[in-house]
Amino acid sequence: MHRRYNPESRSPFHIVPGLLGIILSMTLVMMTAMAVTRERERGTMETLLSTPATPAEIMVGKLTPYVVVGLVQTVVVLGMARGLFSVPMARTPAGWLALACGIVLFIVGNLSLGYLISTVARSQLQAMQMSMFYMLPSIFLSGFAFPFLGLPPWARVLGEIIPVTHFLRIVRGALLKGQVLADMGNDLLALGLFVLAVAGAALARSRTTLD
Repeated sequence: MHRRYNPESRSPFHIVPGLLGIILSMTLVMMTAMAVTRERERGTMETLLSTPATPAEIMVGKLTPYVVVGLVQTVVVLGMARGLFSVPMARTPAGWLALACGIVLFIVGNLSLGYLISTVARSQLQAMQMSMFYMLPSIFLSGFAFPFLGLPPWARVLGEIIPVTHFLRIVRGALLKGQVLADMGNDLLALGLFVLAVAGAALARSRTTLD
């Protein structure tokens, strides 16, 4: 499978697309978790919650700027992947559409996870530590550091729960294999379920976070 879509065995073709998922996870989860936690430490979150805004509106308002940050990071990483490492890009508009859907779901999922962490953590240090607990499995069990099919069965089961695993399949499928939405249904569904579950948990926690 790897030799078919990378006949020259060029490591950047495998590593660089995977870096997009790791960079987005590392930056978005930690930035969101620490930013919201910092506001709680400074007392500004209490002032915001005293307004008529609903928890959902507060969450959307907090996450929207970081969605733009994630999209900018994506453009920069893909541009460098093409310009510096000659990584092939999606060949058709359908491929770009599939890649865009995966990127948006992944960004929103990471931001929702960061917001959920901020509702649990009581300090920025706790938020950073909890973010790292998420990052380590994302690197080692997602197929980024090691081939996914080469992992032990128990590690593959855990890896299927991690959103980075499905995002890497989407990115590599769109860039290297020319896949479209129909080929990525399972992975897009997994990311969508992750977004719904984490966003729902974050909203539920946000109602009882502050006394």
